[in-house]
Amino acid sequence: MSKRDYYEVLGLSKGASKDEIKKAYRKLSKQYHPDINKEPGADEKFKEIAEAYEILSDDQKRARYDQYGHTDPNQGFGGADFGGGFGGFEDIFDTFFGGGSRRRRDPNAPRQGADLQYTMTLEFEEAVFGKETEIEIPREETCNTCDGSGAKPGTKPETCSHCNGSGQLSVEQNTPFGRIVNRRVCHHCSGTGKFIKEKCSTCGGAGKVKKRKKINVKIPAGVDDGQQLRVSGQGEPGINGGPSGDLYVVFRVRAHEFFERDGDDVYCEMPLTFAQAALGDDIEVPTLHGKVKLKIPAGTQTGTKFRLRNKGVPNVRGYGQGDQHIHVRVITPTKLSSRQKELLREFTSLRGQESPDEQHDSFFAKVKRAFKGE
Repeated sequence: MSKRDYYEVLGLSKGASKDEIKKAYRKLSKQYHPDINKEPGADEKFKEIAEAYEILSDDQKRARYDQYGHTDPNQGFGGADFGGGFGGFEDIFDTFFGGGSRRRRDPNAPRQGADLQYTMTLEFEEAVFGKETEIEIPREETCNTCDGSGAKPGTKPETCSHCNGSGQLSVEQNTPFGRIVNRRVCHHCSGTGKFIKEKCSTCGGAGKVKKRKKINVKIPAGVDDGQQLRVSGQGEPGINGGPSGDLYVVFRVRAHEFFERDGDDVYCEMPLTFAQAALGDDIEVPTLHGKVKLKIPAGTQTGTKFRLRNKGVPNVRGYGQGDQHIHVRVITPTKLSSRQKELLREFTSLRGQESPDEQHDSFFAKVKRAFKGE
């Protein structure tokens, strides 16, 4: 299976900054570290993330990757894929000396099918509590008419007479360096080593047909925006009897009108009247798990923070539950009756404090002095 784009691996756009690359790597490497993530395939994912970061964090390597992708000719014989038979030293040896011991891939050997990706949009609460749902994805399925052989029912694919089933054609040439053996994909059978004389009318000889398949997906509680779920064996079907690929469900979580999420913690802002803040009160606070009572002490100021333990988001890996953080904001009334204004002036005089206008002037005077260094 071909490598995924490094930017896609880290969930970034091609114009991402070095700081964005570093942040994405730190987040993903922690998420998929084999010591933390025990899910099947996490170690391969971690290696893929590390490889992507190694290239994209280096300016020179990144520039070459942006230009050549995964087929950088500057990588040398061992690491580059030139697409013409020169994949390493043993290919070079075969080409110039007509020998070598490299074993080429059997075109009829079983191979794993390709992975698929599906993006699912979740409401905030669905991501918090999880759910079980059914999705429908387009994918290739083995043709039922020919059972994947590509041949008309009652017939079988024949061994290609041009390459004798190897999937490759060899052309020998004598040169001053010795005998050269050039190997190319057999164009008669497209490298399959087989020739279908009578093709299946349903799939046209491909052995596969496009279908929409319904798959049941269980979303764990606590998934966050950008995270993905691996559904084993629900990708494209394998080749020559090989295992199917996997399906990766990527989650996009809608914002909530009241709560904001940071990891497993949630944050919200609660308005208080002047009287509630000054005198104290018992108020009801909405949480993801229902309403709870919160005691507001007398004299509470705007910006005061309260914490409700275990009222946040369940950890997606089962490591407890986050908290809810509440920021208090005292609401200043904008429309007051004459009687209300009179009572406020009386309140101010009883406290022996400055009037609001004097407080305003005094505050800005302090600011001016701070700027002047007084």
